Amino acid sequence: MAELAVNVDHVATLRQARGIDYPDPVAAAVAAEIAGADAIVVHLREDRRHIQERDVRLLRQIVQSKLILEMAATSEMLGIALDILPHTVTLVPEKREELTTEGGLDLVTHQDIIREAISTLKNAGIKVCIFIDPDLDQIKIAHKIDADMIEIHTGAFCDAATETEARREFSRIVDAAKIGTKLKLGVNAGHGICYNTIKAFEGLREIREFSIGHSIVARAVLVGMDQAVRDMKQLVKAL
Repeated sequence: MAELAVNVDHVATLRQARGIDYPDPVAAAVAAEIAGADAIVVHLREDRRHIQERDVRLLRQIVQSKLILEMAATSEMLGIALDILPHTVTLVPEKREELTTEGGLDLVTHQDIIREAISTLKNAGIKVCIFIDPDLDQIKIAHKIDADMIEIHTGAFCDAATETEARREFSRIVDAAKIGTKLKLGVNAGHGICYNTIKAFEGLREIREFSIGHSIVARAVLVGMDQAVRDMKQLVKAL
């Protein structure tokens, strides 16, 4: 059965919008775990636009499932990861001007840097996932440079403007999941998945974990974190 990793970044976005100390993403993580989340995800960005280092340190102490730290493969972030020791690090691309992560890592261009980051993290006992587009060449490189897992970027599918485009993009996801599994990589999926698009993944057993944040936090604003997570957990269980 696939697992649900809940990203609480946008609870911190609400907090930072007013420059105050609430709502607290740490409290949101506790509520998400009580509701059945299998993991908590946070992205510590270079510009600290939402999650702060304080949040990550507290989460490492209180998360009972597993803490997944999304980060760029920079020396600063590697140092923080080696100090905090999250259960898993997901390496992602990062641009200051983007609203959210716009695509997967380009392993063709940055293979050596990412390989070195993977080695550093794994030597510290941290599992490493690579966030990549559903591209077979990228997946093969992820395997070559010894990643434990890949997270398939699902944004193009979730944001597709037409049924034809959605079918094409989902076909790429299916192919990526199957080749990743064949190469004995753990296969996760995330970005843009909501309470409607999650249903398309029914039967795609290769995907072990769905990382979902914005849609859950958006629903939580209206119905509470407990209900929002339980609703998504039921949909994931039904896959």
